[in-house]
Amino acid sequence: MLTVGLTGSIAVGKSFVCSVLREAGVRVLDADVTARDVVAKGTDGLAEVVKHFGDEILTADGELDRKALGAIVFSNEKKRLLLNSVIHPLVFEAQDAWLREAAAADPDGIAVIDAALMIESGGYKRFNKIIVVWCEPVIQLERLMLRDGLSRSDAEKRIAAQMPQDEKKRFADHLIDTSHGFDDTRRQTLELVEYLRRQATESDDS
Repeated sequence: MLTVGLTGSIAVGKSFVCSVLREAGVRVLDADVTARDVVAKGTDGLAEVVKHFGDEILTADGELDRKALGAIVFSNEKKRLLLNSVIHPLVFEAQDAWLREAAAADPDGIAVIDAALMIESGGYKRFNKIIVVWCEPVIQLERLMLRDGLSRSDAEKRIAAQMPQDEKKRFADHLIDTSHGFDDTRRQTLELVEYLRRQATESDDS
């Protein structure tokens, strides 16, 4: 099986690329879903987060209050890194289990894990190939403002808090540029799927 990491910055179109991959029959796991699962109510992961950040990050019914936690870590780099040190190993463990299941089900297939912080966390090193989704910065800014109802300055702050797109692109085996809309992005994605399928078959034959 060919394991592929897919990443990109905020509001560049990763979700649309993943939807096209799924339509093409590619297995895709969203790391955001996994990150929620590992700190679901009653999990060891949630207990570990509470140990470091206190009961104030819980809702009345014992779920993780993401807004409360976000308010703590968004403006505090040390606490954000602490949270990542708790969450990332749990996410990696869950992803690895999913990859094993995917490989058993389809040894000649492609398994894609979509994760925004794949490069920053070092998780990209576990994959055969890395896809970086990107778009022109002015388009990214417009999309983020529109999507989240943000002012220009707030959107710029969110983008500035992430690794620059140009730096992420340096880690890519393949790039998908979403600047020119849905149809062009779909074409690039489907062409890449065909290429990766050939790679998966060839690597299995060798």
